[in-house]
Amino acid sequence: MIEFREKITPLCAKPAQPQSDAVSSRDDRFKNLLGASAWSRLPKAIQRRFSKRLLGDASLAYQGRVTQMRMNPVGRTLAFALRVIGAPLPFDRTSVGRSAVVTVTEDAATGGQFWIRQYGRAAGFPQMVGSSKRFAGPTGLEEYIGFGIGISLKLESTANGLYFVSDRYFLKLGQKRLPLPRWFCPGGLVVGHEELGGGQFRFTLELAHPLFGQLIWQDATFHDAEVIGSVPS
Repeated sequence: MIEFREKITPLCAKPAQPQSDAVSSRDDRFKNLLGASAWSRLPKAIQRRFSKRLLGDASLAYQGRVTQMRMNPVGRTLAFALRVIGAPLPFDRTSVGRSAVVTVTEDAATGGQFWIRQYGRAAGFPQMVGSSKRFAGPTGLEEYIGFGIGISLKLESTANGLYFVSDRYFLKLGQKRLPLPRWFCPGGLVVGHEELGGGQFRFTLELAHPLFGQLIWQDATFHDAEVIGSVPS
């Protein structure tokens, strides 16, 4: 069950940029997955953010900062081990208080979306996390993190936020989907998008294991995006 989490101080608001014709007028993919009743429960600002379909090579860039980062020993070991497949989990606690950027671009080949997250660090290059959300599979939504590894996702809503909840991890080899045994998987993943008002929202990521507890918790605050790139003439 999704619960409301503690409030945090929002960022200073940045004026929203004009969004031209790089964004189509309506995209009902997320609404259709949730259902009309659950969708109507969401704040209007979240409905607007998840009703945009980008055209051409345009991207939406959300800027913000990481506000919290926790890992227990098992979570830290897991996050570092997964760096060999592209570091799909945040691994550096020095990212707290530093800049974060999320960029969303349409994936023309699959009809989905590319999500690229960048987290600043105390030293070295920022961590880059890339994934592809595809409107496919038994739940209607999947997230691919590379090397054929994917997660079937379910959507849940509250009066304050939209949540992406892991349903099943799998490995895709060509046209075959091989469900991974649950004992082999890292636990339940919940990614939240919670409205803060004033053009700002909160991003949360929680990975929890039935035996090892909360492995990773990340919290960041972002403000509304501006469109980058061009559209077909």
